[in-house]
Amino acid sequence: MAETDSEKLPRPILHLYEAIAGEEDARVCKDIPEDACRAQPVNFFVHLVSNTLSKIGDELASARLVLAWLLGALGAPAAFAGFLVPIRESGSLLPQLFVAASIRRRAIRKGFWILGSVLSGLAVAGMATVALTLEGAAAGWAILGLLTVFALARGINSVASKDVLGKTIAKQRRGTVMGYAASLAGFFTLGLGVYLTLANLEDAGIGIFVALLAASAGAWWVAAATFTRLHEAPGSTEGGGNAITQALSSVRLLWTDRAFGHFVFTRALLMSTALALPFYVLLAEDATSGDLGTLGLLILASGLASAVSAPVWGRLSDRSSRWVLILSGLLAAGLGILVALGVWFAPVDTDSALVPGGVVYALLFFLLGVSHAGVRLGRKTYLVDMATEKTRAAFTAVSNTVIGALLLVGGLFGLLAQLAGTEVAIFVLALMSLAGAVSAWWMGEA
Repeated sequence: MAETDSEKLPRPILHLYEAIAGEEDARVCKDIPEDACRAQPVNFFVHLVSNTLSKIGDELASARLVLAWLLGALGAPAAFAGFLVPIRESGSLLPQLFVAASIRRRAIRKGFWILGSVLSGLAVAGMATVALTLEGAAAGWAILGLLTVFALARGINSVASKDVLGKTIAKQRRGTVMGYAASLAGFFTLGLGVYLTLANLEDAGIGIFVALLAASAGAWWVAAATFTRLHEAPGSTEGGGNAITQALSSVRLLWTDRAFGHFVFTRALLMSTALALPFYVLLAEDATSGDLGTLGLLILASGLASAVSAPVWGRLSDRSSRWVLILSGLLAAGLGILVALGVWFAPVDTDSALVPGGVVYALLFFLLGVSHAGVRLGRKTYLVDMATEKTRAAFTAVSNTVIGALLLVGGLFGLLAQLAGTEVAIFVLALMSLAGAVSAWWMGEA
């Protein structure tokens, strides 16, 4: 059936697949069954479209930028904004040990990704309703509650996506499909940033946030519908027993599998690229006196970073995801050290004609975005490649759960920034990135 469906693809689509995947070996599959190999052209584009739409949905409801601005517009107390990123990141990571066990009990697992996408769309649609009906603390509590649902749904997606990707796409194609999805979503974000930069945000009101959140919900639901077209063969159900037993057994992998434990340690150090992003935003907000045009510039920089760097990082990940982690870690480290030294010894005057508005901070955010994109693609590809079909879901769940717990501790960097200065937090996080690059150097190739 998979072969017939692939042959029904329009010839230009097949040629496009061969051009993207590499014409000389587009049909070569090294670690997936023959049936999955025949269905790979179809599955490649299903993954591409679905992942692109899910990333767009994420950007349109970004906790780091969009939701933070929305809470302010609704008059919610500032304390609520401080919980957005921890809930978004940790809420999607911490429950994954138990989700992985449930996924392992199902021979066909794409339904979990579809469920997570539908729930994500419902949560974001609820946020749009909140924006229209509530204000102040009530709006803050409602959005945090819906963000928790959204984060849990994204946790389901995270485990299911890597497991299904490993079953349906061959080893040398995975980084490519993830890279192009990130790139397409990045170009969309780029256009959104241009619009918000040029638009008069002062007069837009709550309506613009309602529109962004409604579009996010639509993207998630279309992604779910697209993923129903994926051809997935039944897989192994070993390790799908009791959730608590599976969780405890999986955690032991941190010290029983030294290569996996080293990877988790490296990923923990390189999470500094994610933790640093809000502090770069704080620098921009302080320097531009809260100019809302800066929001558009930062979104523009974020989209451009993904669009430009993701395909390159994806191709490099298929060659050596370890080197992607090394290079992206070094980039974040060098950038953070230079930013901190610049604030200490040569502060930038953003009122100068040479540096209009928040452009310099958008450039800094762009470079950090390039680094963060490399870390995300590198560690995802490394994890999928190092694992087998039997260990992939458990590896993903343990790694994400450990990082989720550490992200909560990472909130202490906010206290450091408050007591010692934002640039000090950036400097310390840069040292973490440097340590992560060194740790990646000592990892084996996946």
